[in-house]
Amino acid sequence: MRLEILGPVRVANGNTIKAIGAQKVEILLATLAVRCGQVVSVDQLITEIWGDEPPRSAVGGLYVYVSQVRKLLRRPGAAASPVATSPSGYMLTLGPGELDLHDLTRLVRQGRVRLRNGEHEAAVSSFEEALALCRGALPTAARGPILQGFQAWFDEIQLECREGQMEAHMALGHHRELVGDLYLLSTEHPLREVFHRQLMLALHRSDCRGDALLAYHQACRTLREQLGVEPGPALKDIQRSILMDNGH
Repeated sequence: MRLEILGPVRVANGNTIKAIGAQKVEILLATLAVRCGQVVSVDQLITEIWGDEPPRSAVGGLYVYVSQVRKLLRRPGAAASPVATSPSGYMLTLGPGELDLHDLTRLVRQGRVRLRNGEHEAAVSSFEEALALCRGALPTAARGPILQGFQAWFDEIQLECREGQMEAHMALGHHRELVGDLYLLSTEHPLREVFHRQLMLALHRSDCRGDALLAYHQACRTLREQLGVEPGPALKDIQRSILMDNGH
């Protein structure tokens, strides 16, 4: 059995993949998975499912949804459910390879180490494997701080993977091939200075010095208009090095 929460929640058993039809069950399962190995209190689960104004029947409804989750995660031949009851709430326990979130965090850590160690081809592989696990957004009806906080983390970790992927490719000399992707990334995430810096570097190393300087001015304009700030030291440094490069 494998639980996948990096997108619409689903349970895989061999070649069989079961989507979660009921929205509240999906939210409950995603919340328990995000806090895998930790007890999540009844009050926390109710807030995740119903928000700050739960119905009077919320506790009874939660019991029903927990029962449905246990059925979904039932392992053939296993006596105990991976969802355990504690005095204050519930805890999900999964083994190695049974939760895609664990694989994502492992691959991201691996990618960071490989990038730091100059193992650029291996770093590309780690970041691409991590991104391949990301299938989309979590349940959109999630109302509580656990899943909302996780969605923010999930968005950030995907951007970090893209940054690391681009950085490793750049170190391998793939500048020209990266230009299109970096234009797209810097447009989709205009306040992310890393993508502007990477785009400038890719353009400059592709003998497009003028375009690199134009990309810098566009980044400056965006940061001033949207945040009222000047570009950071990394962007300024690369602009300076491009201006000082006489082609020798």
